[in-house]
Amino acid sequence: MEEGTTMVKTDIEIAQQATLLPITDIAAQLGLNEEDWEPYGRYKGKVKADLLDKLKDKQDGKVILVTSINPTPAGEGKSTVTVGLGQALNRIGKKAIIALREPSLGPNMGLKGGACGGGYSQIVPMQDINLHFTGDFHAITTAHNLVAAVLDNHLHQGNELKIDTRRIVWKRVLDLNDRALRNIVVGLGGPVNGVPREDGFDITVASEIMAILCLARNIDDLKERLSQMVVAYNANKQPVTVKDLQIEGALALLLKEAIHPNLVQTLENTPAFVHGGPFANIAHGCNSVVATKLSAKLGDYVVTEAGFGADLGAEKFLNIKTRAGEIHPSAVVIVVTIRALKMHGGLKIEELKTENLESLKRGLENAEKHIETVQSFGLPFVIALNHFIHDTDQEVALVENWANKAGYKCALTRVWEKGGEGGEALARAVVSTIETSENQFKPLYKLNQEIEDKLATIATKVYGASGIELTPKAAKQLKEFKANGWNDFYICMAKTQYSLSDDPEKLGRPRDFTIQIRELRVSVGARFIVAITGTIMTMPGLPKQPAALNMDITKDGIVKGLF
Repeated sequence: MEEGTTMVKTDIEIAQQATLLPITDIAAQLGLNEEDWEPYGRYKGKVKADLLDKLKDKQDGKVILVTSINPTPAGEGKSTVTVGLGQALNRIGKKAIIALREPSLGPNMGLKGGACGGGYSQIVPMQDINLHFTGDFHAITTAHNLVAAVLDNHLHQGNELKIDTRRIVWKRVLDLNDRALRNIVVGLGGPVNGVPREDGFDITVASEIMAILCLARNIDDLKERLSQMVVAYNANKQPVTVKDLQIEGALALLLKEAIHPNLVQTLENTPAFVHGGPFANIAHGCNSVVATKLSAKLGDYVVTEAGFGADLGAEKFLNIKTRAGEIHPSAVVIVVTIRALKMHGGLKIEELKTENLESLKRGLENAEKHIETVQSFGLPFVIALNHFIHDTDQEVALVENWANKAGYKCALTRVWEKGGEGGEALARAVVSTIETSENQFKPLYKLNQEIEDKLATIATKVYGASGIELTPKAAKQLKEFKANGWNDFYICMAKTQYSLSDDPEKLGRPRDFTIQIRELRVSVGARFIVAITGTIMTMPGLPKQPAALNMDITKDGIVKGLF
């Protein structure tokens, strides 16, 4: 079965008819004491981040990363497989916990939809999680914009730090898709309204504060990272930081609740941490280190997910998050769908419901590249063939035969339709792989390599490019970053999710291409350099028919149209 077809319930209908356990019961499953967590209503809770220190001597459970091939507008169901696998592991007798990102209101109201899974593999209460949840994103938005407000006030009050208004790099943020705010002018209306200057908005999930919240270990680490954020440069081209503005304490205060991971459950009452939400195409695409580490301390298996394909989320999880959080992944699940493979093989979206073995064969090249990427990190993997209603027996057989011939473990997965039961084959394959396969995990680059070498390593080994090309602007920034001592940072590539290249139109497995680095941005608090490639935008726009047009709430409080 498949989302959106007639004769089946929508995701929200399934979620609204589910029987949820009180969050106290979920906390009890994890062995949490009263002082370890706080309820946020009947079905949501916040687990204290400092619980991680109390559990530091406890052995970590197995961390399973779920990734995918390059996604298509048809949807691949990566979050659905993540939730279904966690449920399935519990069904086969394992103590599993799920760790996911929080959804952004931007894509929820736009095109992509929510991030709670789907069908009978959802985290719930999905309507709360997909909307304002526990207010974490609002806290991040407010903290980010406090920096902007204090910065502009500093200019208005005399500019003691001698900030060059042409070199202010701190934009404002909003957790919605709003292209009209990408480039704006502030301070108009005369001297009483501040200093006129160019400005702009990014989406909240691209904020450095979002990245920092997801990488910080505790409140002290959070505050230190916040203080190091660069907001502008002075007349001598020296960086001006939050510490110079003296507001790191106020920022940490605004984030005092947001730093604590959120505890919810799945439709089958499997515990789930949902915390943080950086996009993977413009940020590092992983839920918080604290949530993943807590899951590993409290469960025997952790099923977590990194955004979009292995070229984006998985690369950043394995090169950035594992080192920042001292996480050693045990296995990777690569989600593959027949309809995405056919699209990578040349079909248009309206042609995907028709059997086409030739396009399917061509599309397997995309899956091969993502498999090579996972293998380059030294990790064992399992392919999850996520089944949809229009997949034919011949198409399924073709993918399974391809996997068997290559020696890949491949499990047909029906978690949207059947929940955990539909993921038991995948769960057994993953457990077997962890127990029997060699694990030689190692990040692809060393932090002390030159910035351009790290960029080239990702472009060639992960994307399959022949190399990188820096624009004059990026080359100048590279020189400045090195002069400021930022050479040893992680690399966070901002790239289209639809292609291995920086061109969203090049599907499948493109070859003989270069990756153009258009611009570099530094996130000193997050310890990474963001490389902007192609035409990627850090403030998305809405589609012609936004999802918001279909949403409503009845007088009885019943939410409609939310997927």
